[in-house]
Amino acid sequence: MTSVAAEGAVPVAQAPSAAYAWYVVAILLLAYTLSFIDRMILSLLVGPIRADLGISDTQMSLLMGFAFAIFYSALGIPLGWLADRGGRRGLIVAGIAAWSLMTAACALARNYAALFLVRIGVGVGEATLSPAAYSLLGDYFARDKLGRAMAVYSIGVPLGSGVALVAGSLVVKFVTEGPPVVLPVLGVLAPWRLTFLCIGTPGLLVAALVAMTVREPRRLGATDEVAPGEFVAFLRAHPTALLAHFGGMSLVALVMYGAMAWIPQFLHRTYGMPVPQAGLWFGAATAVCGSCGLLIGGWLADHLYRRGYKDAHLRVIRLNALLLLPLFVGMALAPTEPLALALMIAGMLLGTIHGGVAGAALQMIAPNRLRARIVALYFLAANLIGLGLGPTAIALVTDKVFHDDAALRYGLAIVTAVALPVSALILTLGLKPFARAVEASERRLPAAA
Repeated sequence: MTSVAAEGAVPVAQAPSAAYAWYVVAILLLAYTLSFIDRMILSLLVGPIRADLGISDTQMSLLMGFAFAIFYSALGIPLGWLADRGGRRGLIVAGIAAWSLMTAACALARNYAALFLVRIGVGVGEATLSPAAYSLLGDYFARDKLGRAMAVYSIGVPLGSGVALVAGSLVVKFVTEGPPVVLPVLGVLAPWRLTFLCIGTPGLLVAALVAMTVREPRRLGATDEVAPGEFVAFLRAHPTALLAHFGGMSLVALVMYGAMAWIPQFLHRTYGMPVPQAGLWFGAATAVCGSCGLLIGGWLADHLYRRGYKDAHLRVIRLNALLLLPLFVGMALAPTEPLALALMIAGMLLGTIHGGVAGAALQMIAPNRLRARIVALYFLAANLIGLGLGPTAIALVTDKVFHDDAALRYGLAIVTAVALPVSALILTLGLKPFARAVEASERRLPAAA
């Protein structure tokens, strides 16, 4: 038996106010935003990194996807185990500091193997954040408000990606054409290396902010002890609901991560749009439309749940897949640049409504003491398939099927057209089992929860 009581937990009499709960969301959003800036900056540095290290699109895609995803996903389970049994705040602080230092260390990698290993280190650090953050938010918000809270936290995905793309676009000319920079101690650095130093170091300040201002909440609906084998028993009790969620979301993630890695290059190679301009367009669409899409999805899931739809969260994810399919395929095959941009903007609005809903769905069915591990298991599946394979699947179609960098548009279209219909089918099969899992979870909760 292992106690789940966490040092620093807020006692019942000192339960946090709604204003403080939303403050915690804002701080976690800031951390999540920084994590995606660290991830996405690579998509605008494809040219200088390929030229400096002499690598291919496929090798570059491994840096953007597999190198990061393999340990980010695999370590989520043991880190989730720690989050379920101890202080989640401390785990988040350690993770932010670790990924920030590893991002800065990318500047010092002198060959492809070294850069690959450092990107693994970034993934290890970032693996700590979401399982612990999701579990924290599940204790700060009631179930009928959880979708919106998770959606706001998940704005870190489009906001961080958009900031990385927009800010990167503003400096990409210097990065690709500027002279090397000489720094004390570090010596001569190519401009793209300096970029990693600049985006990695602010995370240390955010780690300090979390440590000083975020409190560990009381675990709602939790018992004092965790029964041996309870995690496996829960998985066996709801296999179809979990497989439908993990499978459907993994294929949506495959398309989204692949598109986010390659859309700037797609606009450049297909329509001749300069990379800085492509980054600005895609970054603005990601930050603004993606953030709005997440809020729409969170509101819609909460609305449907209040109306009695126990499978509300899976319904929203399925709607996302169905809306994104024609938008991204149409974007990839669009005959003109303005049409491609219009479809891209619509895709980033309607194709992101799954973001906060996916995490909230798991909080709806998992016991408190298992939440972080269930989220970590979801990230294992979604990131190995989505982040690990998405960028590489598109690159492989481009490199191995068409043997032409200019055929990137067909890689985007083919991967989207295959993955999203399968995702929608899997989610449809999981609606009823997921609803039963939600009902079982509701029966476990005290009336006040």
